[in-house]
Amino acid sequence: MTCILVIEDEDLIRESLEDLLSLEGFEVITAENGERGVNLASQKHPDLILCDVMMPILNGYEVLEQLRQNKALSTVPFLFLTSMMDRRSTRKGMALGADDYLEKPCTKDELLEAIAVRLGRQKAIDQRIEEKMEALRTSITLSLPHELQTPLSGIMGLSELMMMQSEELLPSEVYEYADGIHKSAKRLYRLIQNYLLYSRLIVMKSQGQTLFTSTYPCNSQMIISNLGDRKARSCDRLDDLELNLAEINLAVSSEDLTKISEELIDNAFKYSPQGSKVTISSQITDGTWIFTIQDHGRGMNEQQIASIGAFIQFERQFYEQQGMGLGLSLAKTLVEFYGGKIDIQSQENVGTSLCISIPF
Repeated sequence: MTCILVIEDEDLIRESLEDLLSLEGFEVITAENGERGVNLASQKHPDLILCDVMMPILNGYEVLEQLRQNKALSTVPFLFLTSMMDRRSTRKGMALGADDYLEKPCTKDELLEAIAVRLGRQKAIDQRIEEKMEALRTSITLSLPHELQTPLSGIMGLSELMMMQSEELLPSEVYEYADGIHKSAKRLYRLIQNYLLYSRLIVMKSQGQTLFTSTYPCNSQMIISNLGDRKARSCDRLDDLELNLAEINLAVSSEDLTKISEELIDNAFKYSPQGSKVTISSQITDGTWIFTIQDHGRGMNEQQIASIGAFIQFERQFYEQQGMGLGLSLAKTLVEFYGGKIDIQSQENVGTSLCISIPF
């Protein structure tokens, strides 16, 4: 049953609203002043709040301000009941986060229509959030077992073969098995480290730390050039790599710049075909470091760009691919900790251009 909290200091109006809404099938709780209303809202978590403006102890604006500071109640639909329908008071309420105003006295139809509209809008928001959560759960279900099992299978399978064939293996074969085990272990290690780093950044952001500084600048040209060359060699795509990097000492820790560049360069090669160019460039423009990576791969549509987040991979059921969709989110979060931003321009079956800008 939908619960509505009515905060009204006039007994007759409060009781009339309680009777009317109860007859319409709502669960109704009431408060005779603002302070009591805030306490009831915190205890009962109503689905919607009707609140008078002029009240003793706490007025309607003070009630709304306190409720919007409570995370559990910050999105609950809030409707003012007031006889002051001037523009100034309306704007003040809206600025604090009110959803609507109803002028006293109002008709039954006006009241019920306003309630229905706000509850309907909140239901649509809740449904959209649930759809996003379901998409996240599905993505994790598809990606996490695969990402953990694949390297573990490689490690266990190759080590088992080495034990079974230990007496007859040639040195070259031992090296080949060991190399396979090492690559699988590196993949698993990178997955765990990325997950731990991303989790740490999210916790830091939730605690109010939103900006990193680096005492020692790093050689951005050397770091990015080495990463690009190494990735291109591992994919046998040296001819596809184009570098145009300015020699700049950047006020970002070398570890963080390595992680940002590694994840984005890895994606550029992973999601573009062999024989297509991957162009990596950097420059200083208007006091800002601009770092661009452009590929000619499968690209993304606008909806996919808007939905970028940790553990989200697009069309995994159609494309067999490594990774959990964590790399881009991790890079984006690190860039934001240095006061920068990532701009993504992409077109399906044409390619993607990632542009990072960080104040120099």
